[in-house]
Amino acid sequence: MRKLSSFLSVFLLIFGAVYFLQLNNSEGQQVEFDLPYSANAEEASEDAAPIIEMMRGDGDAPVEMIEYAAFTCPFCAKFHAEAYPNLKANYIDKGLVKFVYREVYFHKFGVWASLIARCAGKTKFFGIIDEIYRKHGEWTSAESDMAVVTQFKKIGLLAGLEEPELNSCLQDGAKLRTLIKWYEDNAKRDGIKSTPTLMINGEKHSYTSYEALTELLDEILEKS
Repeated sequence: MRKLSSFLSVFLLIFGAVYFLQLNNSEGQQVEFDLPYSANAEEASEDAAPIIEMMRGDGDAPVEMIEYAAFTCPFCAKFHAEAYPNLKANYIDKGLVKFVYREVYFHKFGVWASLIARCAGKTKFFGIIDEIYRKHGEWTSAESDMAVVTQFKKIGLLAGLEEPELNSCLQDGAKLRTLIKWYEDNAKRDGIKSTPTLMINGEKHSYTSYEALTELLDEILEKS
């Protein structure tokens, strides 16, 4: 626990120069945010391992969908609870859609969630993020930073990771800075200003409903 407390202190210092918009929108709309730039993010080592794209489905599918999502975003949690299971069953698993998940960071909790989700690489990533979103209401209402970390670690342990491995992932400062830089580059290039945002075959779309999404996908598939 002492090591994690030390990590949290270092993390708060790293994010001292970053502005995060608080998630206080209750109207069911997408969350708008200002792209946060951190002076520390540019310290990411050029020798650091590249961030792995987390993908599901057929790599040669006629439709590529990139979801930009924030673990702290309630509308992203709703998307993953209500729309994503049908999207996976009806399009991803049938080889019609290549699905890529990219993280957006509103808050330090989102980065901690990424570090946990990516701890085991591709093999368990989507199972872990499914659980993070499923328990969104629990960890976002936790009383302290340490309580949030404890809940994330419990999810990692349930996924079969060991506590020393989880602690090591949470304390990986180089990975943390590389993730932030990767996110900033992606968001700036694709003009991401809200979550969830979907890039479908290179075109940006706001998510409104599963029905509207399926109409769009079916139209694209008919033309492919």
